[in-house]
Amino acid sequence: MITPTIPCSTLPRGMLLSLLLAAPLALASGGHDLTFQGDASFGGPHGGQAIQVAVVDAETGEVVAKESASVSADGDPAFSFDFPGALQDGKGYAVHYWIDSNFGGGSEGSCDPMKNDHQWSISLEPASDVVTHVESHNPGAQSDVCATFE
Repeated sequence: MITPTIPCSTLPRGMLLSLLLAAPLALASGGHDLTFQGDASFGGPHGGQAIQVAVVDAETGEVVAKESASVSADGDPAFSFDFPGALQDGKGYAVHYWIDSNFGGGSEGSCDPMKNDHQWSISLEPASDVVTHVESHNPGAQSDVCATFE
């Protein structure tokens, strides 16, 4: 397929100026990338189970991005999620995530109480660059996050 091009000299001066000014604004609004991972300690208790992850604006509670996958039984990292441009300069965020464990009950595919599905909320410091955050499995530090995924 051939894409036609328009020489800049044929564009009205105002339109050309608008295009030039809009380009830096689009680049400036982009944020920092976040990679969120769980180390191999998740594999034993949660290998093969579904995981859902959300990046949440700490001030507003707004969900910025969501992803889902499965926890690897033998991989390191056991899970890894990339959120390109999700973190804005100087803003606080949290990562909410839950694993569909269904220990002692619960429903497949839905976020159940912490006694059934493991859930966590991890605070992130305000970012000024790319962030890679690695968590270890810590069932004692759970936090109810099901409302984030409703």
